[in-house]
Amino acid sequence: MTMKIAALLAALTLGSSLTAPALAQQAASPAPSTVGTRQSAEARADALVRAMTLEEKLQLVHGYFPPLAKPVPPIAMIPSAGHIPGIPRLGIPTLRESDASLGVANQIEQRKGDVATALPASIATAATFNPKLAYEGGAMIGAEARAKTFNVLLAGGVNLTRDPWNGRNFEYLGEDPLLAGVMVGEHIKGVQSNHIVSTIKHFALNSQETGRTVLDARIGMAELRESDLLAFQLGIESGKPASVMCAYNKLNGDYACENDWLLNKVLKQDWAYKGWVMSDWGAVHSTEKAAINGLDQDSGQELDDAMFFDTKFAEAVKAGRIPMACLDDMVRRILFGVIDSGLMDDPVPESAQPIDYARHAEVAQRAAEEGIVLLKNQGDLLPLARTAKKIVLIGAHADVGVLSGGGSSQVRSVGGAPVEIPLTKGAAASFARITWHASSPLKAIQALAPGATVTYLDGSDAKAAAAAAKGADMAIVFAWAWRTEAQDPESMALPDDQDALIDAVAGANRKTLVVVEAGGPVLMPWVSRVPAILQAWYPGQRGGEAIANILFGKVAPSGRLPITFPVAVSQAPRPEPLGLAELHAADARRDAGDKTVYGMSGGVASFPVDYPEGADVGYRWYAAKNRKPLFPFGFGLTYTAFRYANLKVSDGAGLTVAFDVTNSGKREGADVPQLYVEAKSAAGTRAYRLAGFEKVRLAPGETRRVSMTVDPRIIARFENDAPGGHTAGWVVDAGTYPVRVGHFAGDAALAGTARLDRVTIKP
Repeated sequence: MTMKIAALLAALTLGSSLTAPALAQQAASPAPSTVGTRQSAEARADALVRAMTLEEKLQLVHGYFPPLAKPVPPIAMIPSAGHIPGIPRLGIPTLRESDASLGVANQIEQRKGDVATALPASIATAATFNPKLAYEGGAMIGAEARAKTFNVLLAGGVNLTRDPWNGRNFEYLGEDPLLAGVMVGEHIKGVQSNHIVSTIKHFALNSQETGRTVLDARIGMAELRESDLLAFQLGIESGKPASVMCAYNKLNGDYACENDWLLNKVLKQDWAYKGWVMSDWGAVHSTEKAAINGLDQDSGQELDDAMFFDTKFAEAVKAGRIPMACLDDMVRRILFGVIDSGLMDDPVPESAQPIDYARHAEVAQRAAEEGIVLLKNQGDLLPLARTAKKIVLIGAHADVGVLSGGGSSQVRSVGGAPVEIPLTKGAAASFARITWHASSPLKAIQALAPGATVTYLDGSDAKAAAAAAKGADMAIVFAWAWRTEAQDPESMALPDDQDALIDAVAGANRKTLVVVEAGGPVLMPWVSRVPAILQAWYPGQRGGEAIANILFGKVAPSGRLPITFPVAVSQAPRPEPLGLAELHAADARRDAGDKTVYGMSGGVASFPVDYPEGADVGYRWYAAKNRKPLFPFGFGLTYTAFRYANLKVSDGAGLTVAFDVTNSGKREGADVPQLYVEAKSAAGTRAYRLAGFEKVRLAPGETRRVSMTVDPRIIARFENDAPGGHTAGWVVDAGTYPVRVGHFAGDAALAGTARLDRVTIKP
């Protein structure tokens, strides 16, 4: 979800009524007796639809955006993302929606004083490779939402990382469809364990923020099935989200929220999805086309260019341009999601309830600790001995907090925001601020090293920082790179001359550690001169404590990269966000006073973004192009060592791989053995694909047998419909499939071969 820029908010005119026009009145039917029985959610939804008047049906297919909505007559709404009035006579609850990727959001504190627990960025949760933590995070967010009386969470972001500079990568779960699909499914299950609704978003191929509302994402349909859509499919199957949120962008020529192939053919027909499709905020462009092509609910209608699902929709139904059967299906799907999630039978409280923030903070801290990735540890610089006498911290406001990503996911965390910098320009200026959570690495390190002198410098003077670092037992530079929804960075380099700062400190002290707080990869021209690097992502409201625990070995690092880190942007499929020239031209017109450029499009005309890499996303792209990245997908170090042995491949109609994992070091630790299988895509390319992973915690010398059974779709090619009535679907061709077990993509600690029979699977 997003908000329009500030100038647009001021310019909006809200003269149209938000009520349906006068139509032939339908007599109200009594509430169906099926409610509260053991009948299926489908049967109960059907009964409710039959009992509803036309006006009641129309009420459910569009939602208000509380900051701008002026319904007639007025209704009470919580300042939040969205509001859909309920139907009390039928027991249909009011839907109160909140952004919630990383916690119950309150971006620019529209609800004064309302705080929530802030998880680490989703990319950090993906880096844990631990589905249990994804579930716990979702359950925590859902519990807080319920206690705050929200019952629909705009969570479940699973767009694959195709480009390292995407401003919203931190909200998502990496570049691999298996990892992302498994993790998002668990997160959704956690949210909905509280009997509230979760979405999965943004459906589909919302892979950059530059021009996101107008760009046309172009890709082969089979290649899309094997990559981004597979992540969605796995997440929907396991998490069973009550709602799917369609994306802003076009997909192969049609907007995602009115894309018949995407919404009707793939989602509702092939996947037999029973819940409802809601739009992203401001992503609706039509009435009849959107409804007939699969959109069930217009969200935040005041942010659209017109009120497409209010009076226009009612008029289209009256005129027969939208069949009543279509409207009934839309409403049935909304009600199915409300019932199937448990919300109908267990409504949220009408007033706010107490929240155990202390216990929830522990959930956030565990996710941060397991998601931090140790990228380099030359000479075993870490863990830092508690006998250290002098430690210097430099930069990134590490004296008071840790950085957060920006946009609709922004949480006003418990403890407040010690640093908050407003934006003066850009698409995110109206709803994002550069914000730090109040979790001080300085204080956390001081607590773990009470005998040491721990000092902090802000890093604004590289010479002063180098002088302070000289002679210290450890110099720790906290590097930062802020990312936000609604805009992409134009450079992957660290801002504010931080590279020069790191060079100066590393030149003064050979025991220099760089802790990177960023939403994804950054360029590291200093990588060869720094002995230790820790990727902390945006570590949430307990990030300071998590970082300190890793540094001193209280917790052993176990995170693994869910995305590839390039040496240079030229290694990526697209070296910069496409559409930047168009965006800059629109900015120039806006600065010159052109009032026509305001709006969700930002004055940028539609432009194509081609994805020629197809299904070969991330590490598969690097392998196909024979490009060695800075750090590969799946990579991460720890304070011990792990050995794999005794590979057994069970093949034929299916594939199961088993092997031993041994902690061969002297410390307890967790490993993430990864199974890769080489398979052919629809495009004919062959690539090793992540086909299994498991997080294994072992004591020194301990061995555990690990077994992974491969979902055949992970190693299949997708076959499109062919002339002559041939049915599309997944195909595992008969033949041999090379198998690797390794510590990261490209590693082959164990190698074998599977011989598989031909298998076909429905789409």
